[in-house]
Amino acid sequence: MSKHGKNYRASKELLGDKEFFTLDEAMSLLVKTSKTKFDESCEVHMKLGIDPKQADQLVRGTLSMPHGTGKTVKVIAIVPDEKVKEAKAAGVIEAGNADLIEKINGGWLDFDVVVATPSMMKDIGKIAKTLGQKGLMPNPKSGTVTDDLTSVIGEIIKGKIEYRNDKQGNLHNIFGKVSFGEAKLKENLQDYLKTISEAKPTGVKGVYIESITIGTTMGPGIHLETQDSNKQ
Repeated sequence: MSKHGKNYRASKELLGDKEFFTLDEAMSLLVKTSKTKFDESCEVHMKLGIDPKQADQLVRGTLSMPHGTGKTVKVIAIVPDEKVKEAKAAGVIEAGNADLIEKINGGWLDFDVVVATPSMMKDIGKIAKTLGQKGLMPNPKSGTVTDDLTSVIGEIIKGKIEYRNDKQGNLHNIFGKVSFGEAKLKENLQDYLKTISEAKPTGVKGVYIESITIGTTMGPGIHLETQDSNKQ
């Protein structure tokens, strides 16, 4: 008995027997394989030839895609009293310090990104474990520890994303919505692949990008020709 529904099977059939696709072919298939009634997210998954246990082989950073991700990002800011008004004006859903930390400590986690000023990092220690387990801990490397709240919060809301390899050396990110159409999705993905390619750690000696797979939330995985992708 098949584990997949008829929509998935119909989408899978569009791929035929071909195993790898060029970027243009993949973009066309990505849109065609979306069979749901909602606007699906488009995801990219990359297997990297890195050793995540080695500090000089970690891949982590941020980028702003040309057309954003289409996802509504809930941002909160842990800031001193004099910065609360600025953070709220920039678009966060909550801003505060001790009160906000206590709210999170009590179990509230209805947000996607935490921005904090450097001066508040010592206070955040109380919830560091909670935020860390959810991948929400503010970090200077991802640009979420800053005094430039207006600029950073604005970029995040517009579609700035963080990429970070997991324990197996893989990357997983959203690069748009099906409704963007092929052209915008291609531009977003090209920017993403270029950024990841340029982020190759100096400690990596063998093949860096081992595989690239894209797909919609409910659709089949579409494997890209890695050589083709590395040329973007």
